[in-house]
Amino acid sequence: GVLGSGDFARSLAVRLVSSGFRVVVGSRNPKRKASLFPAAAEVTFQAEAVKKADVIFVAIFREHYSTLCDLADVLAGKILVDVSNNTEINHHKESNAEYLASLFPACTVVKGFNVVSAWTLQSGARDGNKQVLICSNNQEAKRTVAEIAQVMGFTPVDMGCMSSACEIENIPLRLLPAWKIPIFLALGLFLCFFTYNLIRQVIHPYIREQKNKLYKIPIEVVNTTLPCVSYVMLSLVYLPGVLAACSQLYYGTKYRRFPDWLDQWLQHRKQIGLLSFFCAALHAVYSLCLPMRRSHRYLLIETAVKQAVEKKMTIWVEEEVWRMEIYISVGIIALGLLSLLAITSLPSIANSLNWREFSFIQ
Repeated sequence: GVLGSGDFARSLAVRLVSSGFRVVVGSRNPKRKASLFPAAAEVTFQAEAVKKADVIFVAIFREHYSTLCDLADVLAGKILVDVSNNTEINHHKESNAEYLASLFPACTVVKGFNVVSAWTLQSGARDGNKQVLICSNNQEAKRTVAEIAQVMGFTPVDMGCMSSACEIENIPLRLLPAWKIPIFLALGLFLCFFTYNLIRQVIHPYIREQKNKLYKIPIEVVNTTLPCVSYVMLSLVYLPGVLAACSQLYYGTKYRRFPDWLDQWLQHRKQIGLLSFFCAALHAVYSLCLPMRRSHRYLLIETAVKQAVEKKMTIWVEEEVWRMEIYISVGIIALGLLSLLAITSLPSIANSLNWREFSFIQ
């Protein structure tokens, strides 16, 4: 059974029907909503839907839970799957699932499917996150919902008892929780190196020689800063592993817990490495754009005019030519190797490698 007629309820009904389940949808306006659901799903009033179903997905907002109180007698003994989310983290003192359980003590409430989007339900488990987080105080009810999730093509994850519902409901509301520290670290490094390069390339020439080189700020100064941030970030990926190894050697055991700061550092290595690759990729793009600048063309024409005035037939310097050719070639190879590291850090790729293959690439 599915109670509700919103986007998520429709997507859920579509996925359940395509997975072979017999679905009955409960709506306050079944005639008007019937066309929105698949033909194989029966759309009827909520009371009729509850009578015909053993497992009921409650796909309505928390504010509307009280409208189901008239169905308390019919709902008794049923499994209610709460799929709701909040608009803010810890918006209520108790989770939506716990609130639903308090309204219907004769029912068994299971929290689940709230981390799966309507789009994922429609397109199937091949798109989006395949995990379905489930929690409940009743093991049998959790097993039943987990079996439904498996038939639908998802991977159920048992998160324990109902007290975990609040944590599960907060997951969709968090904005890149594992990326905050690495992003702030990258921004801090960028500001430090940018300030140094700004002083060195723009402010210092202006003070010493009265040369206006402000035009260098958008491209050249940024392009000089990005590789500095990239290689420092890359070194910060491998440094905590060295410190962890030293700690294990010092204490003579690998079972001693690392300090909190080192433990957090180790957990953020993948994000730091991907940001290092991001800065390196931007550096490559900026470097390709250097000859496209109007200032570069002016300087090139100015050099040609000076050469003509001085009647120089050629300014070819073999050493500088070779140095630049090798410099660019090695840079391309380095970016390729860093791309390999970034690709192998993605979960879908890393999971297909055994430990020896992953260590070889590292």
